[in-house]
Amino acid sequence: MTDLAASKARARETAFAARAAAHARGQGQAAEILADFLAPHRDLPLSGYMAMRTEVDPLAAMAAHPGPVGVPVILGRGQPLRFREWSPGCALVEGAFKALIPAEGAWIEPEVLIVPLLAFDARGYRLGYGGGFYDRTLQGLRARHKVLAVGFAFAAQEVDAVPTEPTDQRLDAIVTETGVRRFG
Repeated sequence: MTDLAASKARARETAFAARAAAHARGQGQAAEILADFLAPHRDLPLSGYMAMRTEVDPLAAMAAHPGPVGVPVILGRGQPLRFREWSPGCALVEGAFKALIPAEGAWIEPEVLIVPLLAFDARGYRLGYGGGFYDRTLQGLRARHKVLAVGFAFAAQEVDAVPTEPTDQRLDAIVTETGVRRFG
């Protein structure tokens, strides 16, 4: 294991614990703050996610979005994500890594992405689970069109510095239960 890989592994372990503690305290008005932040982008295709374990839950903000909403689908290792159209109450099935995904529906290409994470820093970098799915996806989408990547997390998930490598994609903003931060 390289020094960077070891550093990321240690950071993930610490981040999981911090997120679990924050989750136990509740997410407060996080979803409402997210919905307000997304309101100016109401006509753009949005991707959210179905919260797993101790992730902050964006479902209320996704349901409030009047434009098309998709949920990430993992097609395979080393591939970017695809996004299947979701709506409240649609049939869900278990996908890769036990993530719930729509049983059927059209594929959409999001222009605004709600991105889950383990940790984030003041530079706008995020620490994910290590599969690189969102980094590959954001890189590909940004090569085709303007994209707004919004991290969604608990404020307690902020760290001094996320270990990064050249393939890591920065977020444009982060939304937490305490408010919104934009990264330049």
